Amino acid sequence: MNLAIIGTGKIVSESLYAIQSIENINLKAIYARKHSEEKGISFAKKYSIDTVYTDYDELLNNSEIDTVYIGLINSVHYEYAKKALENNKHVILEKPFTGTYEQACELVDIAINKKLFILEAITVLHSQIFKEMKSNLHKLGKIKAMLCNYSQYSSRYDNYLKGIVEPAFNPDLYGGALLDINIYNIHYCVGLLGQPRKSTYFANRGFNGVDTSGTIVLEYDGFSAVCTGAKDSDSPSFISIQGENGYMCIQGKPNVPQKLTMVLVDKNSTPQKDAAGALKRAINTIEFESDTKKHRMVDEFKNFVDIIDNNRSKEAKKLMDESLEVMKVVG
Repeated sequence: MNLAIIGTGKIVSESLYAIQSIENINLKAIYARKHSEEKGISFAKKYSIDTVYTDYDELLNNSEIDTVYIGLINSVHYEYAKKALENNKHVILEKPFTGTYEQACELVDIAINKKLFILEAITVLHSQIFKEMKSNLHKLGKIKAMLCNYSQYSSRYDNYLKGIVEPAFNPDLYGGALLDINIYNIHYCVGLLGQPRKSTYFANRGFNGVDTSGTIVLEYDGFSAVCTGAKDSDSPSFISIQGENGYMCIQGKPNVPQKLTMVLVDKNSTPQKDAAGALKRAINTIEFESDTKKHRMVDEFKNFVDIIDNNRSKEAKKLMDESLEVMKVVG
């Protein structure tokens, strides 16, 4: 993969750190806006990036580049991704995929028509923990509930309370809790349970109308998945799915799942009375742990390299469909 990095923000810094440990990625260029050019030059020196561009069109005219990674603010995802696809580049697009479902559909259509891939950089789908959840979900039996919470007091919220509105809290720039922090929860739900038949968002709105926190309820046949995301308050975060035969859960931030605990009822055991006199069956507890020494973005970039370099269109289609389904939920 001959990759160009688009942006110089915090997520780009993290991605460059993760990429350095991955073979078969050639960092050909980095794009920085004029006022961030020095930062782009600094990244180029640190990570041996060939060229620094301040003109996006000029970067896209570089025929050596086959893929761009877009790590810019939410409001320009659509614009920059569309231009890259029109210039015959594969696109790795930071979450959230786009601001609207219509934008997402248009980008995927362009990619398919030009035989290109546009892949959302959403870490959870590429983690070993998520794969374990998906392969073991059937063991829970009939699903009865899913609860998700990703709450993290934003470093920009104090400024917001003072009336200083940064992109993370600007609704015109697709800021807010739903598209930022709750998008991870929704990906777990859609990735594991499929498309809900209905979704309803209950938002806590700030002075400019942005959702500083909120809960979205995804209605499935016979049960609901409830996802809370907050940037204005903190709480223990978790993912929990419960069924008639047991439950599975992740404790901690959903974007960096480190341990999965699965508790299953042993249906072959003889019920025994507990201290309160209630009949209980024996349970089996199974735990899976991820490699915590590895940066959370390593697995997704390894998968992106494999998909793009080996033209794995079926795998790419699954990921593009997943992004579309999530954007359909959030609107």
